[in-house]
Amino acid sequence: MSDSTPITPNSNPEEALNAVNTSEEITAVADRSAKTRQLLGMKGAAPGESSIWKIRLQLMKPITWIPLIWGVVCGAASSGNYTWTLENVLKAAACMLLSGPLLTGYTQTINDFYDREIDAINEPYRPIPSGAISIPQVVTQIVVLLLSGIGLAFVLDLWAGHDFPNVTVLAIFGTFIAYIYSAPPLKLKQNGWLGNYALGASYIALPWWAGHALFGDLNWKIIVLTLIYSLAGLGIAIVNDFKSVEGDRQLGLQSLPVMFGVTTAAWICVVTIDLFQGLIAAYLVSIHENLYAAILVLLILPQITFQDMYFLRDPLKNDVKYQASAQPFLVLGMLVTGLALGHAGI
Repeated sequence: MSDSTPITPNSNPEEALNAVNTSEEITAVADRSAKTRQLLGMKGAAPGESSIWKIRLQLMKPITWIPLIWGVVCGAASSGNYTWTLENVLKAAACMLLSGPLLTGYTQTINDFYDREIDAINEPYRPIPSGAISIPQVVTQIVVLLLSGIGLAFVLDLWAGHDFPNVTVLAIFGTFIAYIYSAPPLKLKQNGWLGNYALGASYIALPWWAGHALFGDLNWKIIVLTLIYSLAGLGIAIVNDFKSVEGDRQLGLQSLPVMFGVTTAAWICVVTIDLFQGLIAAYLVSIHENLYAAILVLLILPQITFQDMYFLRDPLKNDVKYQASAQPFLVLGMLVTGLALGHAGI
């Protein structure tokens, strides 16, 4: 008979049990994290949701609503007319609902609809490529969000007493940009420059215009300044391209990381983010809003720090970490700029 290796029982059963429990807890936390990421529309998610309403919410990517909601706040500030009355708070909240859940939800849903082949490569856990929701259900969601958004925009125009339906026109224009960004034959996102600028302007200029138009008179100075600011948003939009480099390359989409390579695209990204915020700060100095300009510059500095710490070192690995650490300073800078423009009466 051959010798056999005896099985030695664990001398500390309690320690072994604790190790098993710890492992189960770690797995449970990881599962909850993946489900939360899926619900919010973040990278690193996981499929498996069965509730149709949660799946619909996943399509709308709630994490992307925040900049649009903030843009409305900046527009209200730049109007110089916002006061803290109950009516104004309700108007602003309705405009945030319009810009965030409804029209950004529409934009994200239609983008997922037309990107289902790319997502099958880059993010197979998304609701459409994973089969969690049917195509007719997706189309219904697109139509409902579109009509609800335009309807709410018209109500806001009536509420504000506009002779010309400014907010409604902006809503229609925004949904049109969202459509040509995602849908053929134009599909602006196929072009790294046009697509990313359209995305940046949609995240900064459009909600800003809506908030400003709701509480003041939207003028060409505000339009031009926010379009310049949107060039910083172009840089933020480029960050989103790094998570889908492989799928874009396979399907022939000319994102900037595909066109120029990862390292060069990362530098283009950070230069546009910093340069155009700096130009806005210079403009604030030119209209004698020096304090606001100084605050804006101070908010640019930590962004540069995080670009060096995370993004430029490994944009493929650290894109989400960089966004989480640096973008709060960018959006605070937007509010500072809005307050400055409102104070100057631009």
